[in-house]
Amino acid sequence: MIADIYSNCIYMLLTIMFFSVALDLVIGELPVKLHPVVWIGSLINFFKGKFISIKNKSSGFLLAICVLICSLLIVILPLLIVKHFLYLNPNMLYLFKLVAILLLTSSFSVKLLLISARDIESTLKSNNIKKARESVSYLVSRDTKSLTKEEVISATIETLSENIPDSFISTLFYYFIVGIIASFAGCNDFIVIILAICAAFIHRTFNTLDAMVGYKNDELIHIGWFSAKVDDILNYIPARLSGIIVVISSLILRHDWRRAYMTMMRDAGELESPNSGYPMAAIAGALNIQLVRKDHYVLGDNINKIKTDDIGKAVDITRFGIFLFTVFFIFVLLDILLIML
Repeated sequence: MIADIYSNCIYMLLTIMFFSVALDLVIGELPVKLHPVVWIGSLINFFKGKFISIKNKSSGFLLAICVLICSLLIVILPLLIVKHFLYLNPNMLYLFKLVAILLLTSSFSVKLLLISARDIESTLKSNNIKKARESVSYLVSRDTKSLTKEEVISATIETLSENIPDSFISTLFYYFIVGIIASFAGCNDFIVIILAICAAFIHRTFNTLDAMVGYKNDELIHIGWFSAKVDDILNYIPARLSGIIVVISSLILRHDWRRAYMTMMRDAGELESPNSGYPMAAIAGALNIQLVRKDHYVLGDNINKIKTDDIGKAVDITRFGIFLFTVFFIFVLLDILLIML
């Protein structure tokens, strides 16, 4: 009975997810030289150099397909190699799970997201606006050299909330969904894990592509269109789910959850992105502040003047929302495991 549970694919999905999240929260990012997402970034730069001279939309498709194939090989090859040696030594199951945990934890980034926002908050509290501008410049695509203190705070909360789906929710959403579908489709337990982690990496690959080439400027308009479009499609459900999670977190943490929901429904469409506005507008409403990017959008109502402490409140909402999402899927997988047994 114990052996059946230990090798059950739902149990494996659950434990790999749990230890991946724990590893990210405790240790954070893997070393740069060993980080699969860093490798994906290098692949994007390599293939971008090959296809950028093609001045039509086929360049975007070719770039995405080549990077995606290489990214999936990064996942599939080590897992299949370890799986092969299971026939020689059953204890290789431990190594299979370890490799799966390391791969999955590299596909999302919770600790770095939260720490980056907290660091900017601390810098602002020490009145070092120059350093705060520099720190936020690594998180946003806009020019930060002349931002006011309030604009730095807004930019920090914007990128924090925008990355709730990008850095965590979307990745684990597809890990769970594909893993559960594959398990009910009767796939081999190890194939279920491989497919689930591949799903997580498909999202991470397109999200990285969008971040690097998904801009409508003269250089990238052709080569970035396909990646940007697929990233929008993949984030459609998770972004709206993230907005709802922010509302629920606001309720539990005693922020203005009603205004969070109202603002999300009213202002989410203000952004050019079809997805980013949902968690951003929800946090603006929860804190009764306005998030403003000059000449682009205004989210929320100026009920409270935006202040440095709002970054910490946004971090708390984000952290608790991520906790709720993780716990929800833990219970879903536990229920499925009990039904299967």
